[in-house]
Amino acid sequence: MTDQPEPAGPTGISESRATSVGRPDRAVIRDALGVGVAVGLSGFAFGVTSAGAGLGIWQSCALSLLVFTGASQFALVGALAAGGNPLTAAAGAFFLGVRNAFYGLRLSAVLGYRGAVRPLVAHWVIDETAAVTLAQPGRRSARLGFTVTGASLYVLWNLTTLGGALGARALGDTTAWGLDAAAPAVFVALLAPMLRSAVERCAAGLAVLLLLVSLPVLPAGVPVLLAALAAPAVLAVQGGARRTPAPEGESTEVPAPREGAGADHGTTREGRS
Repeated sequence: MTDQPEPAGPTGISESRATSVGRPDRAVIRDALGVGVAVGLSGFAFGVTSAGAGLGIWQSCALSLLVFTGASQFALVGALAAGGNPLTAAAGAFFLGVRNAFYGLRLSAVLGYRGAVRPLVAHWVIDETAAVTLAQPGRRSARLGFTVTGASLYVLWNLTTLGGALGARALGDTTAWGLDAAAPAVFVALLAPMLRSAVERCAAGLAVLLLLVSLPVLPAGVPVLLAALAAPAVLAVQGGARRTPAPEGESTEVPAPREGAGADHGTTREGRS
């Protein structure tokens, strides 16, 4: 009986090898803390922006505690600051947060959590935790990266939100600090090394193009959903190219071996032995 290959785990690695090929814990924790600290500082900008939009300290803190998805929070307070309707602002923030549901579908298989812990884990499913988790080679390092990133980012984001809301006047204009650019900059830095194939690079480029074209004309949150269509569009084009029939006169069939070739080959091997 021949040995059957061991089934691969959710991250593409066999379960028995997941521990052996996983990254050292120290390296995972270092990277996760780096992301958590860098992005967590953006909470200062949110606290200041939220206070400038007219929200109270407790309202700003409640958004960070209960919503905890930076882009949606910025979209909400940005729309309110521009004089938008609260329902419209909330709808834009909701559509922008829909992307986390797609992250959750992927991370559910990678992390493998079950039972009552899943709702708690779902609260930390955001851009940064998804990027750090999916960059790990095994389930153990994926769980460690997710937990450290989520915990450090959640704690620091909420503390800096409180600090920004309290010191809004002292900080002044948030654009002068550039803190609102920290989160997308870190996410792009994490994503770029993962774009190895031409298909992945084309999908990312098309998504950026769709965002640049649609941002000036579409409501907040909708451009992100539109950019999500880049991946299926590129895959559809690739699938169509594969199904294109070969030109006339060119055969796609593999030529059959000549009659007697196997016997000659076997005879030759016997003679050599």
